[in-house]
Amino acid sequence: MTAAGLMIVMLMGGAQLAMAHGDEHHHLDGDMHNPCSMGMSSAMGNMKGGFLTAKEVDGYSVSFHIMKAPKGKAHGGSYRLMIKVEQNGKVLTDLVANSKVVHPNGKSESKMLMRMGDWYMASYDLDHPGKHQVMVLFKTEGGEKHFVGVEYASGS
Repeated sequence: MTAAGLMIVMLMGGAQLAMAHGDEHHHLDGDMHNPCSMGMSSAMGNMKGGFLTAKEVDGYSVSFHIMKAPKGKAHGGSYRLMIKVEQNGKVLTDLVANSKVVHPNGKSESKMLMRMGDWYMASYDLDHPGKHQVMVLFKTEGGEKHFVGVEYASGS
């Protein structure tokens, strides 16, 4: 099986497992800022209408940030999915990361995440109401693969 095929199988097969672990959601108030230029604690206090949560997987802390894309900057979707991966308090910036979203209607789409400072980003259309399964598969320096996901509820 090719690496791409393995990645797709892992994303699809791990979706239920990731959702079964339960997710903590943080809806944030304040001024809208770009999390690429700030640390996690600063981002948590300054996002308006954003979604920010962190999950632990294989000794890594993965921060998920989902926010509405600014007008004129949709770049392939109305929302930005951003992740930051840390190990022992150090941000990892040499990753290969792929994302997948399963929409409330059951349709799914996958996109590679591109690096933006300490964060990795992809854009998705998440305007339709309901729960979206958001999954990320990232490969660390040694070639090890890690899978993690959250649930994002829009339109509520």
